[in-house]
Amino acid sequence: MANQQQMANAIRALAMDAVQQANSGHPGAPMGMADMAVALWGDHLQHNPKNPHWANRDRFVLSNGHGSMLIYSVLHLTGYKLPIEELKNFRTLHSKTAGHPEVGVTPGVETTTGPLGQGITNAVGMALAEKMLAAEFNQDGHKIVNHHTYVFLGDGCLMEGISHEAVALAGAWKLNKLIALYDDNGISIDGQVAPWFIDNTPQRFAACGWNVIDAVDGHDAAAVSAAIASAKHSADKPTLIVCKTAIGKGSPNRAGTSKAHGEPLGAEEIKLTREALGWTAEPFKIPKAVYADWDAKVAGKAREAEWNTAFAAYKAAHPALAKEFVRRMKGDLPKNFNQVAFDAVVAAHTKGETVASRKASQLALEAFTAALPEMLGGSADLTGSNLTNTKSTPAFRVDLAGDVVKTEEGQIGRHINYGVREFGMAAIMNGVALHGGYIPYGGTFLTFSDYSRNAIRMAALMKQRVIHVFTHDSIGLGEDGPTHQSIEHAASLRLIPGLDVWRPADTAETTVAWAVALQNAHRPSALLLSRQNLAYSPKSDLGDISRGAYVLSEPEHVGIKKTHGVIIATGSEVQLAMAAQKLLAARKIGVRVVSMPSTNVFDRQDSEYKQSVLPKGLPRVAVEMGSTDGWWKYGCAAVVGIDTYGESAPAPVLFKHFGFTAENVADTVHAALLKA
Repeated sequence: MANQQQMANAIRALAMDAVQQANSGHPGAPMGMADMAVALWGDHLQHNPKNPHWANRDRFVLSNGHGSMLIYSVLHLTGYKLPIEELKNFRTLHSKTAGHPEVGVTPGVETTTGPLGQGITNAVGMALAEKMLAAEFNQDGHKIVNHHTYVFLGDGCLMEGISHEAVALAGAWKLNKLIALYDDNGISIDGQVAPWFIDNTPQRFAACGWNVIDAVDGHDAAAVSAAIASAKHSADKPTLIVCKTAIGKGSPNRAGTSKAHGEPLGAEEIKLTREALGWTAEPFKIPKAVYADWDAKVAGKAREAEWNTAFAAYKAAHPALAKEFVRRMKGDLPKNFNQVAFDAVVAAHTKGETVASRKASQLALEAFTAALPEMLGGSADLTGSNLTNTKSTPAFRVDLAGDVVKTEEGQIGRHINYGVREFGMAAIMNGVALHGGYIPYGGTFLTFSDYSRNAIRMAALMKQRVIHVFTHDSIGLGEDGPTHQSIEHAASLRLIPGLDVWRPADTAETTVAWAVALQNAHRPSALLLSRQNLAYSPKSDLGDISRGAYVLSEPEHVGIKKTHGVIIATGSEVQLAMAAQKLLAARKIGVRVVSMPSTNVFDRQDSEYKQSVLPKGLPRVAVEMGSTDGWWKYGCAAVVGIDTYGESAPAPVLFKHFGFTAENVADTVHAALLKA
C-alpha cells in the first residue's frame, strides 16, 4: 500500500510541477486519477514500453485528454522514450508533451484526445477492431489477438452527446474487452456539476447493455484493481467502473473544487500539497525506489516475448493467416492492389455507364472489397441510399453470447449498421483505423457531415486512413429540401488540412478516387457523390485523374481550333460544362473543359502541371452546385454556384431555378470573355 501511494504521488507531483512550469494546464484530473492509474498500469495493462506498437498490446485511452499529465507521467515512469526533459517542456513548442495527448507525437499515446467524448468513442472502435480481428484470425489453440481496451473518462465526456452514440453501440456489439473507468469527481469548469448533470450514469450504461461496477473508491488502488480484475471476466458486456474521486487530490485548499481543474496550483499551494502528501523530492525529481516500482520494461519485454513465441507457433500452423495478419497490421495493401485498381478503372472506362456517382462508388467497391479483406464498411442507417454494401461485405452481427457471427463460408460480416449516429460512426472509424487491421469507410448524406465534422478533422490531424462516403451531394437531392441539400459542405470540407475531398463526375473518376483514398495510408478522404445519374464523359487518358484535375475536353473536340477560355467543373456539373462547350462552339467560342474531382489533390501538384491544366492568360469560369467562395483562388472570372439555401422541388426544376443549365453556363462564360 505504501508503495502504491508513493507511485500515485509521483504522478501528482509531476502533474503539479509541469503545469506550474508551463503556467498552463490541468493538474486536478491527473491528481485525482493517480490511484486509478496505479491500479491499471501497475497490475493489469499489457504493454511493452520498448515497443509501443506491439500488435497485441492493450490499448489505453485518456478520453478526458486535458488531464494529459497523467499519461505523460505514467509513460515516463514506466519506461517509454519520454525523458523527464519532455515533461519539463510540457505545453511548449515542438515538445512531445502537448497540451492534449497526440498520437504519432508521444510514444505510447494511442489516439489524439482533445474534444471530449471522442476518446471513449475511439476506444469503442479499437475494441471493435480487436473483437473482429480475433474472430477473423484466432484459431483453435492459437489466440494471437487477445487484448483489452481501457479508457479513463470524466463528466465532460459523458455530457457530450457522442458518448451516448458510442456507449449504445458498444453494448449492442457486446465489446466485453472494453473497460471504462469513470473519474466521478462531480466537478467541471463551472463548478459542481449537480445542477446541470443529473444523469444516473450507472443506470444509463446498464440500460445500454454494459456491466457496471459502481461506487469504487478511486483513491484505493487495490479496490480499483479488484474492479478491473472483475471486469476482465465479463463474457458478453463492456464494463464501466465508477471511481469516486476528488479532483486535485492532495491539495489542501483546492482538492474537490473547480479551481483545481484548469490552472496551476501556485507555488504556495504546491508546497502545502507536497507537505500533505509527504512528498519531499524536488520538482521533477523521482526517488529511485518509485521509478523501480513503476518500471515496466522487463515485464513488458517478457510479455511481448511470450506473444512472439505464441505467434511463431501460429505461423507454423497457419502460415498464410500469419502473413496476412502481419500485412494487415502494418497497413500495407495487397501486392496486387495496383493491378486491381487498374482493372477497375479500365472496366469503368470501357463500360462508360450512365449511373449516379453513388452507384459508381458501389461498383468500385465491389472490386475493391473483394480484393481487400481489410475494408470495413458501414452506414449511418442509409445503406440503401449510400450504397456502401457489396457482395463481399455481409452485415456485421454479434450473437447473444457476444460472439461474432460468421457466414456459411466462415467469414465475418464487414458492413456495419451504425444506426442514426453519424458522429459516433466517424469517431469509431477513427478508433478502428488507429487500432490497425482494417480500413474503415462509412456513409451518410453529405449535409450530415456537419454532425461528424470534428471526428473528420481529428482523422486528418491524426493522419488516419478513414474514408467517408457522402452521397446526395447537392440540390440534386430535390424534394427533401434545404435541410438536406448541401451548399457549403464541399467548400468547408476542403478547408480541413490533410483531408482529400473528391467530387467525381463519372464511374472512372469515382473508381480512381477510391483507389487513391485506399493508397493514402496517412490521410483521410471524403467522397462526395450524386443521387442523380451522371453521363459518362469520354476520356483520351485516365492517368491524370489521380492528380486531382485534368483536361477532359479541348475546343478541337467540338470543331474549334482556338482556345478562348477554360471551364472548371466538378461532379455532376462536368456534364453541364461539356454541354456548354458545344453551345459555345456554335458561337465560334472555343473553351477547354477541366474536370477537377479533387481540389486538394490538384493543389499539391507542381506548378508545371497546374499551368498545363489551367494556362495563364485564359479566362476561367468554375461550375459547382455549392458555395462559390473556394473557387476564386483559381483566378476565376466568374463562378456558377449557389450561395443561398436550396428549395424543395424536383431536381430538374431546381437546376433551372438556380441557373445550373448548359445555357446559363455558356452565357456566363461568354459574358466573362467579353469582359476579359
